[in-house]
Amino acid sequence: MDQYIGKMLDDRYEILELIGTGGMANVYKARCHRLNRLVAIKILKSDLADNADFRRRFHDESQAVAQLSHANIVSVYDVSTNPDREYIVMELIDGITLKQYMERRGRMDWRESLHFITQIMRGLSHAHSRGIIHRDIKPQNIMVLRDGSVKVADFGIACLANAGQTLTQEALGSVHYISPEQARGDRIDARSDIYSAGVVLYEMLTGRLPFEGDSAVSVAIQHLSSVPLAPRDIDPSIPEPLELICMKAMNSDPNKRYASADAMIEDLEKFRRDPSVDMDYIRQELSKPAADSEPTMPIPTAQVASAVKKHTGEVRREPEDDEPPRRDKRSIAIIAGIFAAAVLLVVLLFKLILGDFGPAGSNKSYTVPDVRGMTVEEAQEAEGVKDIFTVHVQGTRKTDEYQPGQIVEQDPIAGRTRKSNFVIEVFVAEEPEKVLMKDLTGMEYRQARVLLTDLGMSLKIESREESSDKYGANAVIRTEPAADEPLTAGQTVIIYYSTGPESVVVPTFTGQNIADATKNARDLGLTVGEITYDPYNIAEPGQVVEQSLEPTSEVPGGTKISFTVSGSKNDQQSQTSRVAEFSMPADMEGMLKVEFEQDGVILDSQYLSASLGKVSYTFTGDPGTSSYVCAYFTSLDTEATKVSDIQEVIF
Repeated sequence: MDQYIGKMLDDRYEILELIGTGGMANVYKARCHRLNRLVAIKILKSDLADNADFRRRFHDESQAVAQLSHANIVSVYDVSTNPDREYIVMELIDGITLKQYMERRGRMDWRESLHFITQIMRGLSHAHSRGIIHRDIKPQNIMVLRDGSVKVADFGIACLANAGQTLTQEALGSVHYISPEQARGDRIDARSDIYSAGVVLYEMLTGRLPFEGDSAVSVAIQHLSSVPLAPRDIDPSIPEPLELICMKAMNSDPNKRYASADAMIEDLEKFRRDPSVDMDYIRQELSKPAADSEPTMPIPTAQVASAVKKHTGEVRREPEDDEPPRRDKRSIAIIAGIFAAAVLLVVLLFKLILGDFGPAGSNKSYTVPDVRGMTVEEAQEAEGVKDIFTVHVQGTRKTDEYQPGQIVEQDPIAGRTRKSNFVIEVFVAEEPEKVLMKDLTGMEYRQARVLLTDLGMSLKIESREESSDKYGANAVIRTEPAADEPLTAGQTVIIYYSTGPESVVVPTFTGQNIADATKNARDLGLTVGEITYDPYNIAEPGQVVEQSLEPTSEVPGGTKISFTVSGSKNDQQSQTSRVAEFSMPADMEGMLKVEFEQDGVILDSQYLSASLGKVSYTFTGDPGTSSYVCAYFTSLDTEATKVSDIQEVIF
């Protein structure tokens, strides 16, 4: 059993269970008995407690996080610098890591990626404004809460920006997310965090890492010398402005990256407001060579390998007795480096001889034209395609923008360069499905309007009243066109709904609670009119003491009835709030935008996980009145929207 579980720290924190472990510390769930709340406590591992370097790093983390207080950073409540036991007390997060979230979701929709990266950058902006550089931004250190917000966590290898520290003095961040300057062991600043955040955005958008390799060294070298495949080459549906933001953040040259987290947030917000915003200035920056650029030199592989091995905590084997002296090892490393450079030179010469870099021949690169809006036959004969590329249909897409058979998507997108005989994969617009009118009879007519709107056919919907003995007030009697008849886009649909029976025999409402009386009146087909209050009446507050229509009288359906209620209106204020519960759509997953509507007005919106199953919202209204409420659920992944059943709430 863990030595801390069940113990009390400083007569305040009771350790309940181990919930996480890292290279330097363990994290426990604990209860603060002073404030009666659950917290997370990070404690330096016992086997490292005597190591001065690890104690200093743990102390540095304490110093860093104690300065931070932001909605997108895990909050720190307390720090103990007791020489016998150092620990950090943090908020207990009800959520999972972004890494776990991505493993469950796979490639994320760009809207969801935008939602997350903006919050990550806000957290980093706050840290950078306090002079704190995180240095280990990766999905494993980002927490996703149940409400869709994210928090940056684990400042375990953070440093003060003015501390002058370099990688050669501290632990190396995760190799797939480190910046080139980290890989070289150079001094770093806030732009290193921006690079790592760019890698996280890349992974969210594409579902893959920009660089992979058989070893940490090979991945680090790619960060130094390679340009990743553009996100839109992997998924053409990613908006180009967001791709440009991502690639600018990931530029290997710190001077070409965003100068600050705030600068990146500014572009993210521009894109959020207008996804078609022109960010050509980023494209020009990325394509412009540095003013002081020099011919490419070989990457110092041995130097990178040494940095990676040293700072990922690799244990070095002690030399055997018959091992050659260390200077011989250095000689071997130098010879190996020269050999590798020679091999690279030979490969480049062969490529040049074979024409890979030549201006002519079968391997010449051509610009891919835009074939969207053409049929496959037209595209294959189009200028820039004919005798150069082959067009292949990969599938179909539903769309209102293009006619059936026209190309709606292409991969690669227009403007990319590819060699001759490359296959352009395309998706064509499919034939529209035949849509039939739904049977809406008996349904509340407002809900029927919502269902027709959700068909996405731009229908013109009209509502007309009719009296009915068969259907209650507000229920659909019939529609034009009738059920199972075909619908066409833009068609007019008329919903006839009931006002109740032609005549109603008025019952006695006096003595009923006003909420019950209004509901019963509406159910009969009457319209509830004015409600007045008599503070001097001796009846129980809230009871109906007078009604405007005589009991047993027969009146037309829809006739207005008014009530007088005992007590004052203030006596009824406890009845003005009602909670309505809505079920999440069973076929929706991931993060949802949930909007709450009352009587046709959107009151509020929240970002929630579909895994919650249900969501509640508190609506308010005047006593004796009622409202129709519903919830709209929009998937951040697919943009599909669904609506809950419409409920009548009596106040």
